[in-house]
Amino acid sequence: MKKNAQKEYIVIGLGRFGSNVAKQLEANGCRVLAIDKNETRIGQIADYVTLAMCVDVKNEDALKELGGRNFDGAIISIGHSLDASVLAAIWAKEQGIKQIIAKAYDDMQGKILTKIGVDEIVYPEREMGVHLANNLAFNNLFDAIELTQEYSIADVGMLDSWAGKSLKELKIREKYGVNVIAIKRAGALIINPPADEPTKKSDVFVLLGLNNTLKKIANTFNSQKK
Repeated sequence: MKKNAQKEYIVIGLGRFGSNVAKQLEANGCRVLAIDKNETRIGQIADYVTLAMCVDVKNEDALKELGGRNFDGAIISIGHSLDASVLAAIWAKEQGIKQIIAKAYDDMQGKILTKIGVDEIVYPEREMGVHLANNLAFNNLFDAIELTQEYSIADVGMLDSWAGKSLKELKIREKYGVNVIAIKRAGALIINPPADEPTKKSDVFVLLGLNNTLKKIANTFNSQKK
């Protein structure tokens, strides 16, 4: 086991998603090898990662040159090319990389990559679409993070009837069936807020609950602002 060592990742495919992942991993203190068959993309990311290489994953000889590295994880971001993402996943499995994450554009691609042994499938376009739909449904009044198809975590502004009352007085869980997991106040985040402390008009509640309930609260907030 590596002790007090930087984690090392390989990011395969440097489109918008892959590039952002590679840059953020490096910014978080990891060592990143970023590869893509497009020389322009390699040039654009070279200054932001530990090493950037122009490699076509469909070229088996080129892949072999990457062998022997002790990566903590591989991120495969070649969603539009099924055969390339499959070859990259097979290579990562053969190398014994413990954590393999791959981007997919549809369920079929996700199922194929899962069969190969990919540990986690992400659907960036789908997740962005869900996020946008939630914001539109909730009147763009707060950011919603979908946990399941039924539950989300959402930010919602203070209702007029809530301001100045404590969480104990509001009894939000009993009345609405949602939990206040934090309060955003003056740029600070109060985790597990005190039950007896009065709320302020400018507070923003971070709520966990059913999507339909969160939407109703958002609609109430929207109507009071008109």
